[in-house]
Amino acid sequence: MLTKAVIFDLFETLITEFDNGMRASKRNYNYMELLGLSNEQFKKEWASRQHKRMTGEFPHYHSVIEDVMKQCALEYNEEAVDYLYAERVKEKRFPLERIRPDIVEVLEQIRASGIKLGLISNCTEEEVHYWRASRLAAFFDEVIFSFEVGLAKPDERIYRLCSERLGVKPEHTIFVGDGGSSELEGASKAGMRPVHAYWFNTYIQSEFRKLNDPKDLLTLL
Repeated sequence: MLTKAVIFDLFETLITEFDNGMRASKRNYNYMELLGLSNEQFKKEWASRQHKRMTGEFPHYHSVIEDVMKQCALEYNEEAVDYLYAERVKEKRFPLERIRPDIVEVLEQIRASGIKLGLISNCTEEEVHYWRASRLAAFFDEVIFSFEVGLAKPDERIYRLCSERLGVKPEHTIFVGDGGSSELEGASKAGMRPVHAYWFNTYIQSEFRKLNDPKDLLTLL
């Protein structure tokens, strides 16, 4: 079937936060000192708010931490939260500054062929704070960040929203992602053709076609 649009996931598809299986930012915060929570407690509280963070129910990083502090009956330390926010922005800026040349080449060739490009990312404000300054931003006809639209993958509505904004039917669209958040299954249910990006993250398995090299995507258009 004729491909009129390609929609990409962002993290671990177009960019990666890891080097040889290890987080490149080497994140290491003393949450007990900063917030009064053990690292394990903080991770648990953070993970439990995942969906609300992704869909913008928490409008920003500070509101998430404020809610954690309230639920744990701890005092909110604005200076500490400001520090953690700034550090998280730096962490997420790093992968946007080291984009692989072959991925740029693929995006250039897709655009040159007249096919529209879209992006759907489950993310929060601080994670894409530097998106517009990145080399990637100029390639895309439509960009949907989950926290801005109140929807997150694998909800079929977020894929359809991107299709509508691109002016392309889902059946004429390829969705490319590493498979996190069941995004490939969501794309399939929305009527798109999912392609499993297997060049960064090889830990997630799926029933969909896997590509080990971004350039192989060009053979599917």
